[in-house]
Amino acid sequence: MRKGKSDISGWLVRRASWHAWAATGAVLSAHVVAVALHTSDGGMDNAIVVRAARTWLDGGSPYADRHFLYLPSAVFAAVPQTLLPADALRVLVPLTVSVLLVAGWACALRVHGVPWRSRLGVLGPAALALGFAPFGHLVALGNWTVTAAAALPLAVLLAARERWGWAGVVIGAALALKPLLAPVALLFLFARRWRGLAAVVLVPAVASGGAALLMPDPAAFVTRTLPFLLRGHDGFVRLYEASPVAVLPRLGVPSPVAVALSCAAAGAGVLAAYRRWSSGFPGPLRLTETAVLLMLSAFLVSRPSYDHYLLVVVPLLLAGLPDPGAAARGPWFWLALVPQAPGADWPWLEAVTRRSFRDCFTLCVMTASVALRRRRHLPLAGPEHFVAQRRGRRATRV
Repeated sequence: MRKGKSDISGWLVRRASWHAWAATGAVLSAHVVAVALHTSDGGMDNAIVVRAARTWLDGGSPYADRHFLYLPSAVFAAVPQTLLPADALRVLVPLTVSVLLVAGWACALRVHGVPWRSRLGVLGPAALALGFAPFGHLVALGNWTVTAAAALPLAVLLAARERWGWAGVVIGAALALKPLLAPVALLFLFARRWRGLAAVVLVPAVASGGAALLMPDPAAFVTRTLPFLLRGHDGFVRLYEASPVAVLPRLGVPSPVAVALSCAAAGAGVLAAYRRWSSGFPGPLRLTETAVLLMLSAFLVSRPSYDHYLLVVVPLLLAGLPDPGAAARGPWFWLALVPQAPGADWPWLEAVTRRSFRDCFTLCVMTASVALRRRRHLPLAGPEHFVAQRRGRRATRV
């Protein structure tokens, strides 16, 4: 990382003032208060999981609601919310989502060795809240995607510190709540970390298997939910899906062609992830970008694939901004984010049911920006680099 005045990374890693803390706190608090004032249950998506838990407590099957797409273990995780009044949920759910997003951001910073008290660390959440529309959508919906957004940076941080077993436990626990991070299992396969891979598989299997035995229809996830996912949901939900599999047919592309193109793009993304890992380029970028490419590749073909899924990968990429080799330093990464800027008017794309076209553009361009990023042999920006910088500044002042 260059520290010269012409390089913005020097400004980003310096310690933030109290004004930055106050600004970020105000922005995040405003999001929480706004959701609390405009919702009665803390968010539509969270309400689906809580309703499934109430159905189970009343003796029914949570999978009677076809929009409940989680593993059986998620039902038990939602049970505590059924004990809380609606007035508490409308505040606690957006607050919890915001806290988990900030926690994931803090872990992403530590992966790249960026101090969490730096300007990037403090202002990052405010920048995401103000300039990245999916942030507000996730807080408003209370979607459990936030568990993956917090778990992936934590798992990558543990892996960077050679604690692959615990990283597998973290990913497995996230899968037990929402099976979104399943593609990350390939990272453990690439690294040949079999203990971590076993944890990724066994933790959700044991948790969900035990939970399913306590339900009136133990096989409902397999007999109802999986077929629903494979069919691509119903016609209404399909309008919000961002993957090319769902978007291209809306543009007149035959469905078989759309599936073939999306699978080819996803396969290329996985190949790029493997090449990224196999390149052996040292530093945190190897881990983060391999994990990010695996997730983005899955989003290209997954059903569903929504805009707030991007929060699983974007913080990990943005946290690496001080590193000269990071994908976030490339122009195409920022071009991918342009359609996600709140407040911009997009002709013919302003309707809620058409925002998926913008989301698909972001998903495809971001995948390409990470997969095709060219690197030179640049100095690392790991934790030891920042420590050396701070020591150097102290010596200069003396």
